[in-house]
Amino acid sequence: MNDKVVMPIWTFGLFIVLMNTTMFNVSIPSIIQDIGVSASLASWIISSYSIGYALSTVIFSRLSDVLPIRRLLTIGLAILGLASIFGIFASNFQSLLFARVAQSAGAGVTAGLGLVIASRYIPYERRGRAISMISAGAAMAFGLGPIVGGVITEYIGWNGLFGVTSLVFVILPVLLRLLPKEQPKPFRFDILGAVLTIFNAVAILTAVTQRSFILMTVGIISIAAHIWHLKRKKESFINPKLFAKPMYRGLLPVGFCILVLNLGNLFIMPLTLANLYGDSPLIIGLMIAPGAILSAFLTRFIGRWIDRYGNIRVLILGHVTLALILFVFWAILDSSPAVILFGYLFFSPAASASLASLNNETSRILPSNLIGSGMGFMQLIQFFGGSLSVAICGMLLEYQKKHSLVHAYEFVYAVLIAVSVCSLCLLLRYLLSSRRVHSLPDNEARCA
Repeated sequence: MNDKVVMPIWTFGLFIVLMNTTMFNVSIPSIIQDIGVSASLASWIISSYSIGYALSTVIFSRLSDVLPIRRLLTIGLAILGLASIFGIFASNFQSLLFARVAQSAGAGVTAGLGLVIASRYIPYERRGRAISMISAGAAMAFGLGPIVGGVITEYIGWNGLFGVTSLVFVILPVLLRLLPKEQPKPFRFDILGAVLTIFNAVAILTAVTQRSFILMTVGIISIAAHIWHLKRKKESFINPKLFAKPMYRGLLPVGFCILVLNLGNLFIMPLTLANLYGDSPLIIGLMIAPGAILSAFLTRFIGRWIDRYGNIRVLILGHVTLALILFVFWAILDSSPAVILFGYLFFSPAASASLASLNNETSRILPSNLIGSGMGFMQLIQFFGGSLSVAICGMLLEYQKKHSLVHAYEFVYAVLIAVSVCSLCLLLRYLLSSRRVHSLPDNEARCA
């Protein structure tokens, strides 16, 4: 496989898919006005895609252990493309929500399988560059999505946003020609395990967003049932062998925290620019875009740093940078909008570098037979952290209503700083554990 050609094309596909999340953020007011729904109901247009995207990511990643990537890619992009064409003609809430859920069912193929391809077909000595390219594509999507969404919504209408994701039909035949052919392996798909995985995530996220104690109780019970299922099933959907590896377990909370910081900040920055400084959605997008563009520009350098200096060093540097920028936001948030503009110039590359080095480290410690399920579950944990972060940040702002806007935003940033410090501590603990493993005899180290 010529990864110098495949990975840029794949990253473009991921860019389109992830931008489909942030494009719709700025279109919600227009959707509410056009189809006459409440704001709380309209929020499901965003959250349904995020939840479905996270779940389809782990499903496609798990299936890549036994099914050819070309076949999975065809199914995923076909579902995404057809749902996008349907969405162009959506005229009511029901059809719009169906289009978004259907999109999410196929969208996860790009995120999940991109890391699988990099881990399976690119040598470790240059794998960091490929994975950092994927992370940069994600950063670009988060940064440019509001701009693209604002322009299309203003001049074409929100239905036009579906036309962007229809472009996956252009890249599908190109990737099918370039990807290596694989043979399917015998496998019994664990339907109950997949259903339990979906139910776990949806129940917990819905419980948080709706602040429902009953749903949270149901979610916890479903997780307990899933654990029981993992113990008795020989070929489960989530491979229990993953959790027997201490190093993999140590990376999971770090991945969770990185997405909490990244999406939490991306949620607060637009609100700050809009409510403190009165900026329009287009101006907000233009304020965020430079950081995303710089992150994409630095891709090749970040990948080289990862390959040269190692994943952990880049992870630690990224974490320290994230914590410092969050501290600056907390300290002088109300001084000028330029604080956010220049702060995000450092925050976005640091988040991309942290995510790329984390995913590369994950691919390094996993054996080849666990790459698909391991990378997929890591992606699920990351997206779950991001979705949970947005919901909790919104709740924290609501609890701070009696205070000034500046105080409310500072409080949320203080929480994000605390998360960054916790994540850095977890990372240092992982570093110490990794050194202990390397000091063990070879047979014991392989077991770890």
